[in-house]
Amino acid sequence: MRLIGLAVVLTLSLLLASLAAPAQPAHKAHRIGVIFTLAPDEVQHLDRALNEGLRELGYVEGRNLAFERRYAEGKIERLPALAVELARLNVDVIVTGSNLVIAAVKQATATIPIVMAVSRDPVGSGFVASLGRPGGNITGLANDPAPEIQTKNLELLREAAPRISRVALLLNPVTPDAQAYRNAVEAAVRRLGGTFQAVEVRSRQEIEGAFAAMLRMRADGVVVLQDPVLLSARPEIVHLAARHKLPAVYPLREFVELGGLMSYGVNIADQFRRAAAYVDKILKGAKPADLPIEQPTKFELIINLKTAKALGLTIPQTLLQRADQVIQ
Repeated sequence: MRLIGLAVVLTLSLLLASLAAPAQPAHKAHRIGVIFTLAPDEVQHLDRALNEGLRELGYVEGRNLAFERRYAEGKIERLPALAVELARLNVDVIVTGSNLVIAAVKQATATIPIVMAVSRDPVGSGFVASLGRPGGNITGLANDPAPEIQTKNLELLREAAPRISRVALLLNPVTPDAQAYRNAVEAAVRRLGGTFQAVEVRSRQEIEGAFAAMLRMRADGVVVLQDPVLLSARPEIVHLAARHKLPAVYPLREFVELGGLMSYGVNIADQFRRAAAYVDKILKGAKPADLPIEQPTKFELIINLKTAKALGLTIPQTLLQRADQVIQ
């Protein structure tokens, strides 16, 4: 009986001690800011890819991770205010996509780590000091390490449609690197003996007018640069290119999946997934200044054969064999 009594006393003592002890603080959830230029439904696959990448590394939204998502809904002028809003929230990391977003966030904060999920010519655009040692508070991935890489798109287009001689470049002049990319594509057109004309669009509403300008210049081929405005307008761009029988090469597979002729570039959903590794390193104490920019190692060539047939093109077998995906 005495032993039972001692056991009861000991149990009660431990229980009272646990009640008196201060509660252990719950693990603080990391807060990740994300800014998208487009509307939620247009970037859902990118958001999902980032979330999946973080989950693979042990970060689960609602448990040890919280997102502060902001969407410009295609209104570029909203980006600076959204960037300032996230900076004031003092999130742990800000993940960006597109040079327009990077520029806005860079202006808003020099201290919060910034991870570029996609970027074009980050050195030339003034975002980082070098690819090997970025310096400052920005690091991440480059999908185009330099403007000259875009000339490959033109070469592929000429291979698919050899008769092209008058090339239109569809671009948004507002992006920080627009002039450098324009110069690179123009130089490539001149080297191939063709004529060049840049056609500028700053909003989705200007797309139809841009194609009217291409018809006036009698363009017979189009190179489309990567830009959130043009990505948002891909249904109109693909439709108008088909209606006017204009062979076009695009920077992303998202255009070809809607019926565009061909694309050559990185998979941006994969870029967002890989950006999670940078977020993880930073949350564990790494400094963005010391994390080298990851350069692309794989560019996808996607060809839509149905569109090629509608344009009266016979894609060479040598080109089809190099394609990563052929859409029938």
